[in-house]
Amino acid sequence: MRKESTATDMKPKVGISIGDINGIGPEVIVKALADSRILNYCLPVIYASPKVVLFYRKRFKIDGFSFHPADNINSLQEGKVNLIQVWNDPLEITAGKSSEVGGQFSWASLKAAGEDLKAGHIDALVTAPINKHNIQSEDFDFPGHTEYLTQLSGEGESLMLLCNNAGLRVGTVTGHMPIAKVPQALTQDLLRRKMNIFIQSLKRDFGISKPKLAVLGLNPHAGEEGLLGSEEEEVIRPVLNDFKKHGNLVYGPFPADGFFGTGSHKKFDGVLAMYHDQGLIPFKYASFDSGVNYTAGLKLVRTSPDHGTAYDIAGKGKADPESFLEALFMAVDICKNRVENAEQVRRPKVSVEDLDRKMSRRKDLPQDEIDSELEKD
Repeated sequence: MRKESTATDMKPKVGISIGDINGIGPEVIVKALADSRILNYCLPVIYASPKVVLFYRKRFKIDGFSFHPADNINSLQEGKVNLIQVWNDPLEITAGKSSEVGGQFSWASLKAAGEDLKAGHIDALVTAPINKHNIQSEDFDFPGHTEYLTQLSGEGESLMLLCNNAGLRVGTVTGHMPIAKVPQALTQDLLRRKMNIFIQSLKRDFGISKPKLAVLGLNPHAGEEGLLGSEEEEVIRPVLNDFKKHGNLVYGPFPADGFFGTGSHKKFDGVLAMYHDQGLIPFKYASFDSGVNYTAGLKLVRTSPDHGTAYDIAGKGKADPESFLEALFMAVDICKNRVENAEQVRRPKVSVEDLDRKMSRRKDLPQDEIDSELEKD
Protein backbone atom coordinates (compact mmCIF):
# COMPACT_ATOMS: atom_id res chain seq x y z
CA MET A 1 0.00 0.00 0.00
CA ARG A 2 1.31 3.43 -1.00
CA LYS A 3 2.08 6.23 1.43
CA GLU A 4 -0.80 8.63 1.88
CA SER A 5 -0.52 11.72 -0.32
CA THR A 6 -0.10 15.08 1.37
CA ALA A 7 -0.68 17.14 -1.78
CA THR A 8 -4.36 17.63 -0.95
CA ASP A 9 -6.95 16.33 1.48
CA MET A 10 -9.35 15.67 -1.39
CA LYS A 11 -10.92 12.21 -1.32
CA PRO A 12 -12.52 11.67 -4.73
CA LYS A 13 -15.69 9.66 -5.14
CA VAL A 14 -14.57 6.82 -7.41
CA GLY A 15 -17.23 4.77 -9.16
CA ILE A 16 -16.50 1.13 -9.97
CA SER A 17 -18.38 -0.76 -12.68
CA ILE A 18 -18.43 -4.49 -11.96
CA GLY A 19 -17.66 -5.73 -15.49
CA ASP A 20 -18.52 -9.29 -16.52
CA ILE A 21 -19.77 -11.04 -13.38
CA ASN A 22 -18.37 -14.36 -14.66
CA GLY A 23 -14.86 -12.96 -15.20
CA ILE A 24 -12.23 -11.92 -12.67
CA GLY A 25 -13.54 -8.35 -12.27
CA PRO A 26 -15.68 -8.94 -9.16
CA GLU A 27 -12.91 -11.02 -7.57
CA VAL A 28 -10.21 -8.36 -7.93
CA ILE A 29 -12.61 -5.65 -6.75
CA VAL A 30 -13.49 -7.52 -3.58
CA LYS A 31 -9.86 -8.45 -2.90
CA ALA A 32 -8.64 -4.88 -3.44
CA LEU A 33 -11.34 -3.19 -1.35
CA ALA A 34 -10.90 -5.63 1.54
CA ASP A 35 -7.97 -3.43 2.58
CA SER A 36 -9.56 -0.62 4.60
CA ARG A 37 -6.58 1.66 3.93
CA ILE A 38 -8.13 2.34 0.50
CA LEU A 39 -10.61 4.57 2.35
CA ASN A 40 -7.76 6.95 3.22
CA TYR A 41 -7.59 7.95 -0.44
CA CYS A 42 -11.10 7.82 -1.87
CA LEU A 43 -14.76 6.97 -1.40
CA PRO A 44 -15.38 3.82 -3.50
CA VAL A 45 -18.83 3.34 -5.05
CA ILE A 46 -19.53 -0.06 -6.63
CA TYR A 47 -22.37 -0.28 -9.17
CA ALA A 48 -23.57 -3.87 -8.91
CA SER A 49 -25.83 -6.27 -7.04
CA PRO A 50 -25.14 -7.33 -3.45
CA LYS A 51 -25.54 -10.93 -4.59
CA VAL A 52 -22.51 -10.70 -6.91
CA VAL A 53 -20.03 -9.27 -4.41
CA LEU A 54 -21.31 -11.48 -1.60
CA PHE A 55 -20.95 -14.54 -3.83
CA TYR A 56 -17.26 -13.82 -4.44
CA ARG A 57 -16.60 -12.74 -0.85
CA LYS A 58 -17.99 -16.04 0.42
CA ARG A 59 -16.35 -18.14 -2.30
CA PHE A 60 -12.86 -16.85 -1.49
CA LYS A 61 -13.46 -16.22 2.24
CA ILE A 62 -12.51 -12.54 2.03
CA ASP A 63 -13.63 -11.55 5.51
CA GLY A 64 -12.12 -8.06 5.40
CA PHE A 65 -14.52 -6.89 2.69
CA SER A 66 -17.75 -5.16 3.70
CA PHE A 67 -19.94 -2.50 2.11
CA HIS A 68 -22.68 0.01 2.81
CA PRO A 69 -25.79 -0.60 0.65
CA ALA A 70 -26.67 2.85 -0.75
CA ASP A 71 -30.09 3.49 -2.29
CA ASN A 72 -28.60 6.07 -4.63
CA ILE A 73 -25.71 8.48 -5.03
CA ASN A 74 -27.18 10.80 -2.38
CA SER A 75 -27.07 8.17 0.38
CA LEU A 76 -23.37 7.31 0.36
CA GLN A 77 -21.63 6.80 3.68
CA GLU A 78 -18.21 8.31 4.29
CA GLY A 79 -15.47 5.93 5.43
CA LYS A 80 -17.19 2.92 3.84
CA VAL A 81 -17.16 1.04 0.58
CA ASN A 82 -20.56 1.86 -0.91
CA LEU A 83 -22.66 -0.30 -3.23
CA ILE A 84 -25.48 1.04 -5.40
CA GLN A 85 -27.76 -1.75 -6.60
CA VAL A 86 -28.34 -1.67 -10.36
CA TRP A 87 -29.88 -5.12 -10.85
CA ASN A 88 -32.96 -6.48 -9.07
CA ASP A 89 -33.72 -9.49 -11.24
CA PRO A 90 -32.54 -12.98 -10.28
CA LEU A 91 -29.20 -13.86 -11.82
CA GLU A 92 -27.02 -16.92 -12.17
CA ILE A 93 -23.27 -16.60 -11.72
CA THR A 94 -21.31 -19.08 -13.85
CA ALA A 95 -17.71 -18.13 -13.12
CA GLY A 96 -15.42 -18.74 -16.06
CA LYS A 97 -18.17 -18.89 -18.70
CA SER A 98 -19.61 -16.19 -20.91
CA SER A 99 -23.37 -15.75 -20.60
CA GLU A 100 -26.12 -13.48 -21.83
CA VAL A 101 -26.97 -12.33 -18.32
CA GLY A 102 -23.28 -11.55 -17.74
CA GLY A 103 -23.40 -9.14 -20.67
CA GLN A 104 -26.68 -7.57 -19.58
CA PHE A 105 -25.44 -7.04 -16.04
CA SER A 106 -22.11 -5.53 -17.11
CA TRP A 107 -23.99 -3.05 -19.30
CA ALA A 108 -26.42 -2.15 -16.48
CA SER A 109 -23.47 -1.46 -14.18
CA LEU A 110 -21.53 0.56 -16.74
CA LYS A 111 -24.58 2.60 -17.76
CA ALA A 112 -25.47 3.57 -14.18
CA ALA A 113 -21.87 4.46 -13.32
CA GLY A 114 -21.39 6.34 -16.58
CA GLU A 115 -24.50 8.46 -16.02
CA ASP A 116 -23.36 9.41 -12.52
CA LEU A 117 -19.89 10.22 -13.88
CA LYS A 118 -21.28 12.46 -16.61
CA ALA A 119 -23.57 14.21 -14.11
CA GLY A 120 -20.62 14.92 -11.81
CA HIS A 121 -21.96 12.79 -8.95
CA ILE A 122 -18.69 10.83 -8.93
CA ASP A 123 -15.24 12.18 -9.74
CA ALA A 124 -13.82 9.20 -11.62
CA LEU A 125 -14.71 5.74 -12.88
CA VAL A 126 -12.71 2.52 -12.72
CA THR A 127 -14.10 -0.08 -15.11
CA ALA A 128 -13.65 -3.79 -14.50
CA PRO A 129 -13.22 -5.85 -17.71
CA ILE A 130 -16.20 -6.61 -19.92
CA ASN A 131 -16.71 -9.26 -22.59
CA LYS A 132 -16.88 -7.14 -25.75
CA HIS A 133 -19.19 -9.68 -27.39
CA ASN A 134 -21.84 -10.54 -24.79
CA ILE A 135 -22.31 -6.88 -23.81
CA GLN A 136 -23.44 -5.89 -27.31
CA SER A 137 -27.06 -4.75 -27.55
CA GLU A 138 -29.23 -2.07 -29.11
CA ASP A 139 -28.03 0.31 -26.40
CA PHE A 140 -24.36 -0.71 -26.41
CA ASP A 141 -22.93 -0.87 -29.92
CA PHE A 142 -19.30 0.00 -29.27
CA PRO A 143 -15.97 -1.85 -29.60
CA GLY A 144 -15.33 -1.26 -25.89
CA HIS A 145 -15.31 1.10 -22.90
CA THR A 146 -13.17 3.76 -24.59
CA GLU A 147 -15.54 4.40 -27.47
CA TYR A 148 -18.63 4.38 -25.24
CA LEU A 149 -17.19 6.84 -22.72
CA THR A 150 -15.88 9.10 -25.49
CA GLN A 151 -19.40 9.40 -26.87
CA LEU A 152 -20.87 9.77 -23.37
CA SER A 153 -18.57 12.69 -22.66
CA GLY A 154 -19.75 14.49 -25.77
CA GLU A 155 -16.19 14.85 -27.06
CA GLY A 156 -15.09 13.73 -30.48
CA GLU A 157 -11.83 12.03 -29.69
CA SER A 158 -9.80 10.36 -26.99
CA LEU A 159 -6.52 8.50 -26.65
CA MET A 160 -6.03 5.02 -25.23
CA LEU A 161 -3.10 5.41 -22.86
CA LEU A 162 -1.42 2.44 -21.15
CA CYS A 163 0.48 3.37 -17.98
CA ASN A 164 2.48 1.62 -15.28
CA ASN A 165 3.84 2.73 -11.91
CA ALA A 166 7.37 3.00 -13.31
CA GLY A 167 6.48 6.00 -15.49
CA LEU A 168 5.93 4.16 -18.78
CA ARG A 169 3.01 5.67 -20.74
CA VAL A 170 2.21 4.34 -24.19
CA GLY A 171 -0.51 5.70 -26.48
CA THR A 172 -1.56 4.55 -29.93
CA VAL A 173 -2.49 6.70 -32.93
CA THR A 174 -4.76 4.02 -34.41
CA GLY A 175 -6.76 1.67 -32.25
CA HIS A 176 -8.71 -1.53 -32.77
CA MET A 177 -8.48 -1.95 -36.54
CA PRO A 178 -7.01 -4.52 -38.95
CA ILE A 179 -3.30 -3.98 -39.50
CA ALA A 180 -3.90 -3.69 -43.26
CA LYS A 181 -5.94 -0.51 -42.71
CA VAL A 182 -3.38 1.28 -40.53
CA PRO A 183 -1.29 2.97 -43.29
CA GLN A 184 -4.38 4.48 -44.89
CA ALA A 185 -5.76 5.63 -41.54
CA LEU A 186 -2.47 7.26 -40.53
CA THR A 187 -2.77 10.89 -41.63
CA GLN A 188 -1.06 14.08 -40.51
CA ASP A 189 -4.34 15.35 -39.11
CA LEU A 190 -4.94 12.22 -37.00
CA LEU A 191 -1.36 12.19 -35.75
CA ARG A 192 -1.57 15.86 -34.82
CA ARG A 193 -4.79 15.34 -32.85
CA LYS A 194 -3.42 12.35 -30.93
CA MET A 195 -0.18 14.16 -30.11
CA ASN A 196 -2.12 17.17 -28.81
CA ILE A 197 -4.24 14.95 -26.56
CA PHE A 198 -1.15 13.13 -25.28
CA ILE A 199 0.82 16.27 -24.49
CA GLN A 200 -2.11 18.02 -22.79
CA SER A 201 -2.87 14.90 -20.74
CA LEU A 202 0.73 14.65 -19.54
CA LYS A 203 0.45 18.24 -18.34
CA ARG A 204 -3.04 18.23 -16.84
CA ASP A 205 -3.45 14.63 -15.66
CA PHE A 206 0.11 13.70 -14.70
CA GLY A 207 1.46 17.08 -13.58
CA ILE A 208 4.38 17.21 -16.04
CA SER A 209 4.88 20.85 -17.01
CA LYS A 210 7.21 20.26 -19.97
CA PRO A 211 6.66 16.68 -21.15
CA LYS A 212 9.03 14.84 -23.48
CA LEU A 213 7.17 12.75 -26.04
CA ALA A 214 8.75 10.04 -28.20
CA VAL A 215 7.02 9.12 -31.47
CA LEU A 216 7.62 5.77 -33.14
CA GLY A 217 7.84 5.11 -36.86
CA LEU A 218 5.34 2.93 -38.70
CA ASN A 219 7.67 0.78 -40.74
CA PRO A 220 10.66 -1.44 -39.80
CA HIS A 221 13.71 0.71 -39.00
CA ALA A 222 11.41 3.76 -39.20
CA GLY A 223 11.30 3.41 -42.96
CA GLU A 224 15.07 3.42 -43.50
CA GLU A 225 14.87 6.88 -45.15
CA GLY A 226 12.15 5.76 -47.55
CA LEU A 227 13.63 2.39 -48.45
CA LEU A 228 11.09 0.46 -46.34
CA GLY A 229 8.17 2.87 -46.49
CA SER A 230 7.32 6.53 -46.97
CA GLU A 231 5.02 7.28 -44.01
CA GLU A 232 7.84 8.47 -41.77
CA GLU A 233 8.96 11.17 -44.23
CA GLU A 234 5.56 12.10 -45.66
CA VAL A 235 3.33 11.92 -42.59
CA ILE A 236 5.18 11.66 -39.27
CA ARG A 237 8.26 13.87 -39.60
CA PRO A 238 6.43 16.97 -40.93
CA VAL A 239 4.07 16.87 -37.93
CA LEU A 240 6.98 16.47 -35.52
CA ASN A 241 8.79 19.43 -37.07
CA ASP A 242 5.67 21.57 -36.72
CA PHE A 243 5.26 20.64 -33.05
CA LYS A 244 8.92 21.45 -32.40
CA LYS A 245 8.48 24.91 -33.92
CA HIS A 246 5.81 25.56 -31.31
CA GLY A 247 8.12 24.68 -28.44
CA ASN A 248 7.05 21.09 -27.80
CA LEU A 249 9.64 18.50 -26.76
CA VAL A 250 8.81 15.81 -29.32
CA TYR A 251 11.31 13.35 -30.77
CA GLY A 252 11.39 10.69 -33.47
CA PRO A 253 10.31 8.89 -35.50
CA PHE A 254 12.14 6.04 -33.74
CA PRO A 255 12.40 2.41 -34.90
CA ALA A 256 10.14 0.61 -32.42
CA ASP A 257 12.28 -2.49 -31.88
CA GLY A 258 15.50 -0.71 -31.03
CA PHE A 259 13.68 1.98 -29.06
CA PHE A 260 12.28 -0.46 -26.53
CA GLY A 261 15.18 -2.89 -26.80
CA THR A 262 17.71 -0.31 -25.66
CA GLY A 263 15.49 1.06 -22.89
CA SER A 264 15.17 4.45 -24.60
CA HIS A 265 11.58 4.72 -23.41
CA LYS A 266 12.92 5.48 -19.92
CA LYS A 267 14.13 8.88 -21.16
CA PHE A 268 10.63 10.08 -22.07
CA ASP A 269 7.37 10.93 -20.31
CA GLY A 270 5.30 9.30 -23.04
CA VAL A 271 5.63 7.11 -26.11
CA LEU A 272 3.23 7.33 -29.06
CA ALA A 273 2.97 4.18 -31.17
CA MET A 274 1.39 4.08 -34.61
CA TYR A 275 -0.80 1.01 -34.07
CA HIS A 276 -2.15 -1.24 -31.34
CA ASP A 277 0.35 -4.10 -31.12
CA GLN A 278 3.39 -1.91 -31.75
CA GLY A 279 2.77 -0.18 -28.43
CA LEU A 280 0.90 -2.77 -26.39
CA ILE A 281 3.22 -5.75 -26.88
CA PRO A 282 6.25 -4.09 -25.22
CA PHE A 283 4.00 -2.45 -22.64
CA LYS A 284 2.33 -5.67 -21.56
CA TYR A 285 5.66 -7.49 -21.57
CA ALA A 286 6.89 -4.98 -19.01
CA SER A 287 3.66 -4.44 -17.05
CA PHE A 288 1.24 -7.33 -17.52
CA ASP A 289 0.25 -7.60 -13.85
CA SER A 290 0.22 -3.90 -12.98
CA GLY A 291 -0.70 -1.96 -16.12
CA VAL A 292 -3.51 0.58 -16.29
CA ASN A 293 -5.62 1.61 -19.27
CA TYR A 294 -6.47 5.33 -19.10
CA THR A 295 -8.79 7.14 -21.51
CA ALA A 296 -6.97 10.43 -22.08
CA GLY A 297 -8.45 13.52 -23.66
CA LEU A 298 -11.86 13.49 -21.95
CA LYS A 299 -13.36 15.74 -19.28
CA LEU A 300 -14.33 12.48 -17.56
CA VAL A 301 -11.71 10.47 -15.67
CA ARG A 302 -11.76 6.76 -16.47
CA THR A 303 -9.17 4.09 -15.75
CA SER A 304 -9.22 0.32 -16.00
CA PRO A 305 -6.97 -2.60 -15.09
CA ASP A 306 -5.06 -3.65 -18.18
CA HIS A 307 -6.42 -7.17 -18.40
CA GLY A 308 -9.51 -8.91 -19.69
CA THR A 309 -12.16 -11.14 -18.15
CA ALA A 310 -9.64 -14.01 -17.86
CA TYR A 311 -12.31 -16.72 -17.90
CA ASP A 312 -9.58 -19.37 -17.64
CA ILE A 313 -8.85 -18.42 -14.02
CA ALA A 314 -12.19 -16.84 -13.05
CA GLY A 315 -13.74 -18.34 -9.95
CA LYS A 316 -10.53 -20.07 -8.89
CA GLY A 317 -9.17 -17.45 -6.51
CA LYS A 318 -6.06 -16.90 -8.62
CA ALA A 319 -6.75 -13.36 -9.85
CA ASP A 320 -4.24 -10.72 -8.74
CA PRO A 321 -5.82 -7.36 -7.74
CA GLU A 322 -2.63 -5.35 -8.35
CA SER A 323 -3.69 -3.94 -11.73
CA PHE A 324 -7.08 -2.94 -10.33
CA LEU A 325 -5.42 -1.22 -7.37
CA GLU A 326 -3.10 0.68 -9.71
CA ALA A 327 -6.12 1.76 -11.77
CA LEU A 328 -7.87 2.97 -8.63
CA PHE A 329 -4.83 4.91 -7.41
CA MET A 330 -4.26 6.43 -10.84
CA ALA A 331 -7.86 7.66 -10.97
CA VAL A 332 -7.37 9.31 -7.56
CA ASP A 333 -4.04 10.88 -8.62
CA ILE A 334 -5.50 12.25 -11.86
CA CYS A 335 -8.43 13.83 -10.00
CA LYS A 336 -5.99 15.53 -7.61
CA ASN A 337 -3.65 16.63 -10.40
CA ARG A 338 -6.56 18.23 -12.26
CA VAL A 339 -7.61 20.14 -9.14
CA GLU A 340 -4.05 21.35 -8.56
CA ASN A 341 -3.67 22.32 -12.21
CA ALA A 342 -6.92 24.31 -12.11
CA GLU A 343 -5.80 26.07 -8.93
CA GLN A 344 -2.49 27.03 -10.53
CA VAL A 345 -4.28 28.46 -13.54
CA ARG A 346 -6.59 30.54 -11.32
CA ARG A 347 -3.85 31.61 -8.92
CA PRO A 348 -2.82 35.25 -9.57
CA LYS A 349 0.73 35.64 -10.77
CA VAL A 350 3.11 37.52 -8.49
CA SER A 351 5.54 39.85 -10.25
CA VAL A 352 9.22 40.04 -9.32
CA GLU A 353 8.63 43.59 -8.09
CA ASP A 354 5.80 42.47 -5.78
CA LEU A 355 7.94 39.67 -4.43
CA ASP A 356 10.86 42.03 -3.77
CA ARG A 357 8.54 44.42 -1.89
CA LYS A 358 7.16 41.60 0.25
CA MET A 359 10.63 40.31 1.11
CA SER A 360 12.10 43.75 1.86
CA ARG A 361 9.19 44.52 4.20
CA ARG A 362 9.68 41.21 6.02
CA LYS A 363 13.33 42.04 6.72
CA ASP A 364 12.11 44.83 9.02
CA LEU A 365 9.60 42.67 10.92
CA PRO A 366 10.09 40.49 14.00
CA GLN A 367 10.21 36.77 13.25
CA ASP A 368 6.78 36.06 14.75
CA GLU A 369 5.19 38.65 12.45
CA ILE A 370 7.09 37.27 9.46
CA ASP A 371 5.76 33.78 10.23
CA SER A 372 2.24 35.20 10.53
CA GLU A 373 2.48 36.90 7.13
CA LEU A 374 3.85 33.76 5.50
CA GLU A 375 0.89 31.79 6.83
CA LYS A 376 -1.48 34.32 5.24
CA ASP A 377 0.26 33.95 1.91
